[in-house]
Amino acid sequence: MWSGRQGRLRPVGCVVEELRCRRREREAALRKARREQQLVSKRLLRDDVLEEVEGGCVARILGEAEIQQFLRLAQRGTEEKERERALVSLRRGLQHPETQQTFIRLEGSIRTLVGLLTSSQALLQLEAARCLHELSHSEQSAVAEACLPATSYLLTYLSGHSSDFIELCLYTLGNLIVESEAVRRQLLPQGIVPALATCIQSPHLTVLEALGYALSQLLQAKEAPEMIIPSVLGSTLPQHILRLLQPGPKLNLGVAVEFAWCLHYIICSQVNNALLIYHGGLSTLGLLLLDVAGAVQRTEDAGLELLACPVLRCLSNLLTEAAVEVGGGPNQLEDERVVAALFILLQFFLQKQPSLLPEGLWLLNNLTANSSSFCTSLLSMDLIEPLLQLLPVSNVVSVLVLTVLCNVAEKGPAYCQHLWPGPLLPCLMGMLASSDTEVVGQSLELLQLLFLYRPEAVEAFLQQSGLQVLEKHQEEAQLQDRVRALQKTALHR
Repeated sequence: MWSGRQGRLRPVGCVVEELRCRRREREAALRKARREQQLVSKRLLRDDVLEEVEGGCVARILGEAEIQQFLRLAQRGTEEKERERALVSLRRGLQHPETQQTFIRLEGSIRTLVGLLTSSQALLQLEAARCLHELSHSEQSAVAEACLPATSYLLTYLSGHSSDFIELCLYTLGNLIVESEAVRRQLLPQGIVPALATCIQSPHLTVLEALGYALSQLLQAKEAPEMIIPSVLGSTLPQHILRLLQPGPKLNLGVAVEFAWCLHYIICSQVNNALLIYHGGLSTLGLLLLDVAGAVQRTEDAGLELLACPVLRCLSNLLTEAAVEVGGGPNQLEDERVVAALFILLQFFLQKQPSLLPEGLWLLNNLTANSSSFCTSLLSMDLIEPLLQLLPVSNVVSVLVLTVLCNVAEKGPAYCQHLWPGPLLPCLMGMLASSDTEVVGQSLELLQLLFLYRPEAVEAFLQQSGLQVLEKHQEEAQLQDRVRALQKTALHR
């Protein structure tokens, strides 16, 4: 915090360093909040054609006697078609939570289903897997844990030849993983990470998308940083994930979205981000960002923001690594192209998805925080005015825009010369009228930097009744010190 107790200005270096320190603390808090907002969900894979064929058969709640009858027929029926029909009826009944609860209470029910899963008859095996998939979609953890005996077989079948069957097994495992810690504890020693590492080499896009889903569920577990992610980083999965995120004609949006989120969870764990950078994580993500920005200009496809969000987060968090020196080197980002792409995306978000603006601005903040070259790119491409146009969107956006401007201003007089004069002063006066403490606080930081490096800014501020505006915030505890410091700076010029 600034202090005016000694009645004189503090050295420029001290003020700038204090601004940086305060910003680092705030950014650390924001990163923590972002890590805690994870995306946990379940997915239900149903065959649309199959559902249409069975449309005349109404799914209903099954009682114990009916469940037992269907299991007996499936196990001992005289004809394969009869056995298959019994499993179809059971599967449709298992779409109801009440049937699921009844099923797991019946002694031997799961054991029978697992026996059918290992059948030599492919149709029975597939229907048994579909029954397990319906169970995996339950919101009750007891149902997921009841499926534990099936997990080793589901893993084994990931190395099979049927892409449809592998896809079904992956979505089932993904659903079970998210619901139960007991399931995750069992899957790890059973070798789920090596199984996924083998499976990721599949040529089938449906398999890869399902794999990305299952892996993302595993990476979001609360024990992931200690128990799961080190194993994932020790496998070939990171290299394959980055390969699947390489831009080009083979890039598939659905697959890329799943694996971009996987990469996001790995990066947020901070277990070994240096390894990802070593494997070209920054350059891959930078090129992907350029690719997404190009696609945004060519198409109205609403799915692009689904990929843009995790890519922006991955880049933002990788750039916070203390060991990373942005600018130059084979694994770094190219200044102007990245900044230009980012502004294309910001304009896209402004029109189509304003909630994603903070993601883009967070990356811009991290790009400019410790890099003069990125700040230079921002100025040379005349992007300050487009940045200022984002200020009215929301308080969160305002704070991030002002933070980026602080990053530029703190680089010194030459940079502040491009910020002032111009439309910045009217914008700052508007921000000082805000009722949001953080918006006002960030505006005060920017003004302090401008006063330090552009003395004529003080006179312009005074002419706009700046002191009277500051007086409105004198009694706010969080702002008092900064207001007083700014008042003293203005009066002693």
